[in-house]
Amino acid sequence: MNRNDLRRADINLLVVFETMMHEQNVTRVSEKLFLGQPTISNALARLRVMFDDPLFIRSGRLMEPTFRAREIFSNLSPALDSIAAALSRCQTFEPGTSEATFHVGLCDDVEYALLPDLLRRLRGEAPGMTLVVRRTDQWQMSQLLASGEISLGISPTLELPANARRKMLRAVRPMLLRADSHPDKLTLDQFCCRPHAVVSSMGNVIDDSDRALCQMGRQRRVVLTVPQFSALPVLLAQSDMIAIVPDYVARAMTMAPGLRTEPAPIRLPEHELSMVWRAASHNDPAERWLRSRCSALLAEQADPQASSRKVA
Repeated sequence: MNRNDLRRADINLLVVFETMMHEQNVTRVSEKLFLGQPTISNALARLRVMFDDPLFIRSGRLMEPTFRAREIFSNLSPALDSIAAALSRCQTFEPGTSEATFHVGLCDDVEYALLPDLLRRLRGEAPGMTLVVRRTDQWQMSQLLASGEISLGISPTLELPANARRKMLRAVRPMLLRADSHPDKLTLDQFCCRPHAVVSSMGNVIDDSDRALCQMGRQRRVVLTVPQFSALPVLLAQSDMIAIVPDYVARAMTMAPGLRTEPAPIRLPEHELSMVWRAASHNDPAERWLRSRCSALLAEQADPQASSRKVA
């Protein structure tokens, strides 16, 4: 096909094709693109004629892509990213009048501790915007980016798809959270004897604390595992349980009375909190604005004196 033949191509069909490659289910493609199932079925029929291939073969409840479909997808996905980037360069973004909708993925601790402040700042500049937040983690982030369900994510991250970009925002420093009335900092012996609460979306009871203690020939007592951070303040209140949480979570929780934070009596590794985004949205003015606001907030959270220095 030469470039004159592109007049016969419908970019909407290519978007349906890309989405079907990710979802492999007509119903999910219909829901994601906000189109009726008959419209999706008609688009698939036209795609089969365009490429002279069945493209997707039904296998149970999934539509399994053919070898030809996979070959097309490997070339098409970067091309669609380039088209989206080229179109975004022609756009302008005015936060004060924009009614843009942003789809972002946040890990649980970021959603709990940082989202309220982030939302206030975003809506202060762009009161007409809509923020759609998906709960994610380092294992789900890659799939959500690849499928286009989010354009931006903030979380610790693992391997990312080839069409994604990453920026390290700040180090995550573990802190000890407690609600008891004893004034002294916990010793190592007290840390090991106290009952511990662990936050894990996967229900894990072993984490960095256990590994660090194991190297010292010590162990602790985990009595509770919960899937999200929002439950901790009530669970720790008026008890001798303690928890290890990211520093920004500790800061948010200690704003309420009864909770306080201190360094743990063991050396714990720091992790990186990263912002990741689709390459297709790299030059989009609205997405660039959103990323700049997220970066600024996280920089201030890493260095609370940053905002006061900026004002000064």
